[in-house]
Amino acid sequence: MSNKSEKDLKVSMLNVSDIHGGAARAAYRIHHALRRYGVDSNMFVQDSAADDWTVLGPKNKLSKVINKVRFPLARTVNMLLHTENPTLHSSSIIPSGWSKLLDSIETDVAHLHWVNNEMMSVRDIGNIRKPMLWTFHDMWAFCGGEHYTEDRRWIDGYMKGNRPSYESGFDLNRWVWKRKSHYWKKPMQIVTPSNWLGDCVRKSKLMHDWPVTVIPNAIDTDVWCPVDRMLARQMLGLPVDIPLLLFGAMGGTIDRRKGYDLLRDALMHLHGEIDDLQLVVFGQIAPKEPENLGFPVHYMGHLHDDVTLKLLYSAADVMVIPSRQDNLPNTGVESLSCGTPVVAFNTCGLPDIVSHKKTGYLAKSFDTEDLAHGIKWLLSNSDPDVMRRSSREHAVKSWSYENIAQQYINIYRKIIS
Repeated sequence: MSNKSEKDLKVSMLNVSDIHGGAARAAYRIHHALRRYGVDSNMFVQDSAADDWTVLGPKNKLSKVINKVRFPLARTVNMLLHTENPTLHSSSIIPSGWSKLLDSIETDVAHLHWVNNEMMSVRDIGNIRKPMLWTFHDMWAFCGGEHYTEDRRWIDGYMKGNRPSYESGFDLNRWVWKRKSHYWKKPMQIVTPSNWLGDCVRKSKLMHDWPVTVIPNAIDTDVWCPVDRMLARQMLGLPVDIPLLLFGAMGGTIDRRKGYDLLRDALMHLHGEIDDLQLVVFGQIAPKEPENLGFPVHYMGHLHDDVTLKLLYSAADVMVIPSRQDNLPNTGVESLSCGTPVVAFNTCGLPDIVSHKKTGYLAKSFDTEDLAHGIKWLLSNSDPDVMRRSSREHAVKSWSYENIAQQYINIYRKIIS
């Protein structure tokens, strides 16, 4: 089996959706990168929206109905936890038939991605008998029920005595973590898209001795490529002669982790510094009562097609990602692929995207004045075309389909041998 060529490799990917959400888009791109370079990859999902024959979703109305009620049923357990951590919590307790399906079909590798929203239970994951690889898109697998957290329980273990003060009620996180410890006896091969998340796995109480490899998310750099900036602005109805700062706000204005409040503070520092600056926000429509940020704001709404997104990235002078905590956000990968530099904080997975003063600017962690300085530095660059070329070259070198597919092929061969 270890001598199989790419054309002989059969891979079964699992993700809750094919294109809805950042993890889904990342998984879907990896799936098609593998297919382009000869791997027989099929993607199994609970929610299919891409109209893609290589993606296998629920086959009948009953299956679709059952899938829709699985998460609401489990949420009744989640409601027993009272916490100030606003991130999604997953208990993953409702059994499914996915592990039996994987063990019954002809496949060399079961490749898991984001299998939450009750797609698979903790026990289901532990029951998989095929060679297995799991790409993490957040912290959930080695935490309790949280998908992101700033406390240390995932490092020290979820004990009764180290529960954070902002939680009360049923200790869902300890309960879920103990279930993982019970059902996941055999170490699985882990892949993380960022070095930060890989380091987290190695520090975790649950998975510190599991094999971890860092492989970035893939992007089709033949499709995601620069468009003439003035043409892109004209097509989108944006001003053609002023600096534009782009911010993706898919939940960003209400999710503290995304750092919208930090961006707002940074913009305050820019008042009087860049008088003609305008902000472009995608991922939300204009609020009923838009906040005064001191600069004109263009709300582009929810963009779902790659062509419009490519135009938007190409139209901007700078993309800002003010996250407090992030893995390897697609927005950063997409922006650099379109030749638009990124300013972000020097934290978590963002240094894997931004090479300081080469493809953007890495500000001191959560220092909004330095974030403002980075925006100003990029906008006042005497030769922005050099920065745009460097951004594009970094994207092609780091995240092209060929590059990422080959790294996954190598690790598949390793685990099936």
